[in-house]
Amino acid sequence: MATVNDNYLKLKAGYLFPEIARRVNAFIEANPDSKVIRLGIGDVTEPLPQACRDAMIKAVEDMGDRNSFKGYGPEQGYAWLREKIAANDFQARGCDIDASEIFISDGSKCDCGNILDIFGDDNIIAVTDPVYPVYVDTNVMAGHTGDINEKGEYEGLVYLPVTAENNFTAEIPTQKVDLIYLCFPNNPTGATATKEHLQAWVDYARANGSIIFFDAAYEAFITDPSLPHSIYEIEGAKECAIEFRSFSKNAGFTGTRCALTVVPKNLIGKAKDGSDVELWKLWNRRQSTKFNGVSYIVQRGAEAVYSEEGKAQTRALIDFYMENAKIIREKLTEAGLAVYGGENAPYVWVQTPAGLTSWDFFDKLLQTCNVVGTPGSGFGAAGEGYFRISAFNSRDNVNEAMRRILDKFK
Repeated sequence: MATVNDNYLKLKAGYLFPEIARRVNAFIEANPDSKVIRLGIGDVTEPLPQACRDAMIKAVEDMGDRNSFKGYGPEQGYAWLREKIAANDFQARGCDIDASEIFISDGSKCDCGNILDIFGDDNIIAVTDPVYPVYVDTNVMAGHTGDINEKGEYEGLVYLPVTAENNFTAEIPTQKVDLIYLCFPNNPTGATATKEHLQAWVDYARANGSIIFFDAAYEAFITDPSLPHSIYEIEGAKECAIEFRSFSKNAGFTGTRCALTVVPKNLIGKAKDGSDVELWKLWNRRQSTKFNGVSYIVQRGAEAVYSEEGKAQTRALIDFYMENAKIIREKLTEAGLAVYGGENAPYVWVQTPAGLTSWDFFDKLLQTCNVVGTPGSGFGAAGEGYFRISAFNSRDNVNEAMRRILDKFK
């Protein structure tokens, strides 16, 4: 009889978003005439930029001509896309990142989990709480944790609470940790990190031989010019950080799939015998073995993001969702709720009314307003008592959802 990976049995009964879908579907089945507005998951609603669509159509035509047809591409991504990314997203901000250090993938969510392939099983791992569930669940799957406790925390992980008291930016741990997950702008709280805060993390990582996994999937939504978009804007970060980015939210590629991971060539890990190992070589080997690359058509679409038309159209998309976030912030505040985030990120983090748990508030909004959000407790123990509202939806839906909530709570 084939055996299974018992680590999967440690996971909670259901991943957060499938559980939300289950509850929503049950409600709709019982109330078929209800018009549910979903502001839960961070899925975009607006069409791909015209520049991206045009480039992808041209790429499809390329595939119909023997002279321009493309078969297997480089697992690391085509050089012409990596060079555009290096120049526009990093070098333009003073970051010393070369195109060869950029790996194109089909999603930052995937890479955040897959990166564990090149690290050992005995690392001490720190995560913020609340946290994007993928960081925790993939470590559970890989056998890096013990069982879950009554608070919803897994043994073996170091949890760093992020709360209103610390402006939702985790404090530097007092103990030594080896791998650190940071996400700014933060999912789910919408919080941002200053250069000074990230410098403290980089200094800690360099002093302790730690590696920071920096999830910058929402960097394009930063509007404050004083805030860093990349960890590599911080002195010393190339010696201690891997950065993940995505085209999903800024250019609407959630259904198209294109992202990137930056692994600096001077980034070093330790083998069991104490010798130095270049992490770039390990990730390159991993990708070359387990990944066939993102399609030529999609990469041409991503390249178009960096054209003059693409930049303008992408900026318009970002501005559209940030206007949604502003509406949500203002209306929920008017409804008497304590609201955080939504100023440099597309997520609004709401404190639930007194006496209601995160899932209580979820059910209340669903039942009375036919509006769906995400319970904060689904992101970790410290998320209890909070609720995430996503700005990714049409303007009409956002306005209608806020009208319904005001009717019930004001």
